[in-house]
Amino acid sequence: MTTDTLPLADMQVFVQVVAQHSFAGAARQLRLTTGAVSRSVGRLESALGVKLLHRTTRSLSLTEVGAAVHADCVLMLQSAEQAVSRATAHRQQPQGILRINAPLVFGDWWLAPLLPGFCARFPEVQVQLSMSDTMADLTAEGLDLAIRITAVDALPPAMVARPLRRVGYVLVAHPAYLQSRLPITQPQDLLAHPCMSLGYGPFQNLVELVPAHMPTAAPTKLRLNTPITIASSQGLLHALQHNAVAGIALMADFVASSHLANRSLLQVLPGWQLAGSYAPRMAYAIHAPGPHIPPKLRAMLDYLQSQTADPAMPGTPEHQQPGPQH
Repeated sequence: MTTDTLPLADMQVFVQVVAQHSFAGAARQLRLTTGAVSRSVGRLESALGVKLLHRTTRSLSLTEVGAAVHADCVLMLQSAEQAVSRATAHRQQPQGILRINAPLVFGDWWLAPLLPGFCARFPEVQVQLSMSDTMADLTAEGLDLAIRITAVDALPPAMVARPLRRVGYVLVAHPAYLQSRLPITQPQDLLAHPCMSLGYGPFQNLVELVPAHMPTAAPTKLRLNTPITIASSQGLLHALQHNAVAGIALMADFVASSHLANRSLLQVLPGWQLAGSYAPRMAYAIHAPGPHIPPKLRAMLDYLQSQTADPAMPGTPEHQQPGPQH
């Protein structure tokens, strides 16, 4: 007999017969007829090739081998109940390892500081954060979640993308640099200053600015003097911190925000908004589609969205495209 042919249902009936000390009692508990219970025990004895019960008109007792088989059947049913209980708990409670991939700087500055709070709230979840600036293949890399900053039309197909927060770009400088120079009040004033830009992909030294109160206005386009480009907002920040007179830097707002708040950096042209290649974009949480989102992933998605005051921009709902999985 193989595990494929084990008479599991008959074993359950047998255990109930022993527990009730009668076929009739087991039938009542199982909501079967007495005849059906008797046939079930008979099938089990036939399948195992042994006699399990001594039956008389007035008594019912286990044979020697029946006692041993009964003990094993009880253990089997307890294990089955434990498996169901464990599966139910896993389905309902966030637990297990949650693997996330995020861009390097965004992961360092925005995501990593949020993780201790999440784990304090969900102690049964262990978070593993890896970071890279290339789009991860969730299936191939065994990831539950990827965070990416991109335009909606550049999202990977066949994946669910949930907007987390808007990411903008700002012009900043050290207060000491701005105090020693003429005020910068118009975009054209930038041409008289050394600037540092991100310098990778679309982030070059050609910038477009529009009045913050008129974002649909025709942009002012400038090609900045950028003797230094650094492919990291964190690197740009370090350059300004190391040399106060380095000039003006163009970096992501999530890196600059705390320094603007404590005025260790000042925003240049605060009445203007960057457009074009430096236009605001969205940070998305990207995960595989499916009818059931694991509780650990659902908990992380809800937690991340609760940590930002700007969870979504207009026109960027949860996104999913048809196509092959990535």
